[in-house]
Amino acid sequence: MKTIFAFTIILFTNFSFAQNLSLKVIDTDFSKGRLTYEQKITLSDVAKFYGHLCDGLVVGFLGLRQVIYLLFSDSTADRTNLRIVSKSSPCLTDIGIYLTGARYQFNTFYVSDSISYAFIVQRIDTKKTYGVNLKPGIKPTQIDSLGNLATKGKLMACDLDVLHKMEDDFTEKLLASNPKNIFIIDEILNFNWNPILNNTFIKTDILNKQKPICK
Repeated sequence: MKTIFAFTIILFTNFSFAQNLSLKVIDTDFSKGRLTYEQKITLSDVAKFYGHLCDGLVVGFLGLRQVIYLLFSDSTADRTNLRIVSKSSPCLTDIGIYLTGARYQFNTFYVSDSISYAFIVQRIDTKKTYGVNLKPGIKPTQIDSLGNLATKGKLMACDLDVLHKMEDDFTEKLLASNPKNIFIIDEILNFNWNPILNNTFIKTDILNKQKPICK
């Protein structure tokens, strides 16, 4: 019972933080409209789009928001004026699309695991470009090692719960951190936008969906 209660507290705390973590964006006001419609996107909005709150969404939200602050002096993301390259993580790709408004079919989004950043973001009109990554040592290495085993189907049911708890703890750490202290953001000069279509990436967040409950 104590474990269940603690887990509930973590979820509630995450939800509260997710409601408060936000980004201002501007879009057109209808299907053929003018660039006048301003709104606020919260982390909980993105969690609904993705399916659940996770550490990858938080990494993406915090990191991309820092880049957007550099690209737009008013800290408002013009989602008609951004394009992005993302690593293939389901969390990262979804947060990248949601916050920037980028889409592959409009030549503003593609996925590549050959980039040395989690994201490369470019403001289209100025060609100003930044790459963003977590600083080394911020993310516990055991999360990636267990995650790789889970991707291969090699984690038992109870081990999946251990990984889940570790990711939730890391999420709490991220939400309590100053983003300026946990990310490396590099300006990339003369970035060559060269989209490549690849639909063979593995959607890792669904591989264990039939795994039995830990007993």
